[in-house]
Amino acid sequence: MKNFRMNRGIATSIVMAAAIITATLAFGHGGKHADKFTQLQALQKATKLFDQLISKDKLDQSWETGLQKVTISIRTHEGKNEIVVSFQRKEGDPKAVYIFLNSDGKYAGSNFTGE
Repeated sequence: MKNFRMNRGIATSIVMAAAIITATLAFGHGGKHADKFTQLQALQKATKLFDQLISKDKLDQSWETGLQKVTISIRTHEGKNEIVVSFQRKEGDPKAVYIFLNSDGKYAGSNFTGE
């Protein structure tokens, strides 16, 4: 049997995804909070939007092949909470693209500055 060595970046991504899923499952216990748009749902939706930007040539292929990390955060914009999903690449300028989703999960915009 051959030894299998996993790429460190892939292993890190798997661990991050597992942590997000575990946290979502631990706190997503139904009740009146069950209708809330979750960070996992935001990640899924933002990833689809990110893929569309690449497939429509709005972002070049280096965004897909050189992706280093994805982060999820919450910001307050115009008095309302938004979920920010940032896709950061290893090389190139700009270094990151940010996708903003409102608390209902609707697309609120995207840019390279995060502001």
